[in-house]
Amino acid sequence: MSSVYDFTVRDIEGQPRSLAEWRGKTLLIVNVASRCGFTPQYKGLETLWQDQRDQGLVVLGFPCDQFGHQEPGDEAEIRNFCSTQYDVTFPMFAKIEVNGEHADPLYKWLKSEGKGILGSESIKWNFTKFLVDADGQVVRRYASTDTPEKIGKDTRARLGG
Repeated sequence: MSSVYDFTVRDIEGQPRSLAEWRGKTLLIVNVASRCGFTPQYKGLETLWQDQRDQGLVVLGFPCDQFGHQEPGDEAEIRNFCSTQYDVTFPMFAKIEVNGEHADPLYKWLKSEGKGILGSESIKWNFTKFLVDADGQVVRRYASTDTPEKIGKDTRARLGG
């Protein structure tokens, strides 16, 4: 795979979606969870999406239950939680694994293209974020502790604002 646009993933409704749908956009791809200390970042991610989507930013949320069993629900429960608790309107996807032999191919690629501290590929926790440019290439990886507000400065700069 040569870009993020080469991947097809299942959305939260279970339907296949090609990431080529967002060709030419700046993407912020995040592994999310409903019962995590970082879960309040949903609010900041939604704000980023609302404030910058007209300039070309797309936030994509991928629920993951690999860290402390913090995303135990099924897709319907996740969708309901995100909608009722954080008014999430950005695209959400089916629950995936981000590490190990069953890691989703998208995340295998993201980790190889955007390594973490000391060259590590492993995702350390929920709300790790990947910034992908309009050409579909990973330009930066952010830790769980990097807030959407901080990342918004980078996305604004990338979007020319």
